[in-house]
Amino acid sequence: MSSNSNTFEIQSYDEKAKMFYVKSSCGNVVQVQDTFAEMFALWVGRVLITAQNEKWAQIAGSLTTGFATSVIEATAEAAIERPVPADQTPDKRPGILIQIYNRDRFELKHQLMQRIGQCTLTCPTTAAFNGLTGKRTLNVGSSLRYFGDGFQKKAMVGGRKCWRIPVMEGSFIVEDGFGAMEAVAGGNFMIFAADQPSGLKAAEAAADAIRANAPDVIMQFPGGVCRAGSKAGSLKYKLKASTNHPYCPTLRTLVPDTVVPEGVTSVYEIVMNGLTLDAVKKGMKEGVTAALGVPGVVKISSGNYGGKLGPFKAYLREALGQPMPEPAPPAKAKA
Repeated sequence: MSSNSNTFEIQSYDEKAKMFYVKSSCGNVVQVQDTFAEMFALWVGRVLITAQNEKWAQIAGSLTTGFATSVIEATAEAAIERPVPADQTPDKRPGILIQIYNRDRFELKHQLMQRIGQCTLTCPTTAAFNGLTGKRTLNVGSSLRYFGDGFQKKAMVGGRKCWRIPVMEGSFIVEDGFGAMEAVAGGNFMIFAADQPSGLKAAEAAADAIRANAPDVIMQFPGGVCRAGSKAGSLKYKLKASTNHPYCPTLRTLVPDTVVPEGVTSVYEIVMNGLTLDAVKKGMKEGVTAALGVPGVVKISSGNYGGKLGPFKAYLREALGQPMPEPAPPAKAKA
């Protein structure tokens, strides 16, 4: 069913409620809504940061992907994808892959230049290489080279065209061009739990499983977990987004459109972006399976706008290994 060790058994399906009832490996029965995560396209760049050791690669990766949870208000969506061993990097040093997303490729180039220039270049011992073969090539390194004030030099590193920029420590190496392509953003599922400790434990298990078993995916919220989901607009103020009140347990008895079941006091959301739709679906499957195995989880659902937000969909029934229903045959025309 999944790359992680948790197992589950689907006990029944409520056609009217569109709900699976799933018995998890810990013995409790979890409701899984038969719905989908609705996703949209963003442009993505992928940067391979190398350093003298894993410590400085991790520091550079963390800093370069800061303030990047959601393009609703942040300047980008970004996070660390995974570490890369030294024998797989152009300069044979430990590396870390990060992904950076934006609405268009022009702003993406700007974000790559700002983040690499301000965060990676300034970090001790680092170098920055392209980590993506995309449909477009953004002239990131060839623009950053001007920081060298005329003292920059062309360099070949691991067969790649790079620039060697003098800095106080020695030299900063940056690849000339960085690939960019349209990718998939907004994969998500919600974990409804009886209490906050069990909800957080399930969310942590889900995030850990995605990091371990779902390549090409990032989770841009803190530790891969979001406690403050948002909805578009506001009921009261002129805002682009506001708290997702139907999912707030403290408002369950106060708002008519609550989706929080009785007995649930904590909800966490796992949000992910990926290079492909299949990568996000794999992440959803790994995360949902891991969350099901934690005691205290009551329900799992997913957020969408009825198909109006974007063209990509990842269904929770697929995460459970269930086939999609056959489409209804077209109605016969009347004679």
